[in-house]
Amino acid sequence: MTPASAPTDPTPDSKALRALPVAEIMRRAHHRHLLVPAFNIPYLPMVEPILAAVAELRSFALVQVARPDIERFQCGSYQAVAREFRSLADLAHARLHQDHVPVIDEEGRRIEWRPLVQEALDLGYHSVMIDGSRLPLAQNIAVTREVVKIAHPAAAVEAELGAVLGHEPGPLPPYEELFRSGRGFTDPEEAARLVTETAVDWLSVAIGNIHGAIIGAARDQRKVEARLHLEHLRYIQERVRVPLVLHGGTGIQLAFVLGAARHGIAKINIGTAPRQAYETTLRQTSDIRAAQQAAAKVIAGHLRDYHIVGSALLLASPV
Repeated sequence: MTPASAPTDPTPDSKALRALPVAEIMRRAHHRHLLVPAFNIPYLPMVEPILAAVAELRSFALVQVARPDIERFQCGSYQAVAREFRSLADLAHARLHQDHVPVIDEEGRRIEWRPLVQEALDLGYHSVMIDGSRLPLAQNIAVTREVVKIAHPAAAVEAELGAVLGHEPGPLPPYEELFRSGRGFTDPEEAARLVTETAVDWLSVAIGNIHGAIIGAARDQRKVEARLHLEHLRYIQERVRVPLVLHGGTGIQLAFVLGAARHGIAKINIGTAPRQAYETTLRQTSDIRAAQQAAAKVIAGHLRDYHIVGSALLLASPV
């Protein structure tokens, strides 16, 4: 694993990409049907192997941190991740994203979301996510519009519509039951209204994807092999002309992921697989460097599986 400590590639393509806002990079990914993976940071030492793997394979990704990474794991804080990112990242290969700031969290609690979003913006995060998915549509629109107003033009904004399950207390119903029922699937007409009325940059959708467990014994278990309702995704994309986001990327069958990229998904969140590789190796070896290498191997595998080795070079070119 080679540290991605400082920009070293002097090519015009790299210089051009470093200067682009992340919203434009995602627009290009969306246009070219390229996936931009977003890797969570549950442990601060995971920043380095993610950045190193992405840079080594000339790809582009987001490094992201969510409240559970801070509260349930050991990444420290938004500030700690930002500091580590700035010390290691080449902006031609990665940007920093604040993941999942909920208005109502998975346990039904109201969250003081404004200070969290403002903290990320003050720290220079390149994009933020406001999750109003547990609100009625009109309230979700109002909150998202407020975040867009305070974040633009400095940072891009992601919203969510639909119910991507998996973080709630207690066991989920059987996956096949969830998929057949379409429970929580994003409504295409509601998605069109939210995007139109908020000018949000990206929209997270629910089409069969689920989050990985973050509490209890289930957080160490292999995730269900989810699939995606690609026809439903196509309906959403026809109504919504912005990059779409797939949460809960670990475990989704690869053919469905690649199919989703052809129907509007431009960002895919990956948390469980690299975290489990890191945790397992650290438990077995007590060696942080070995755990970092295990995480880097998983990251590189995702980049190859998604056919995005070299994607940074493509994203540097205008569409």
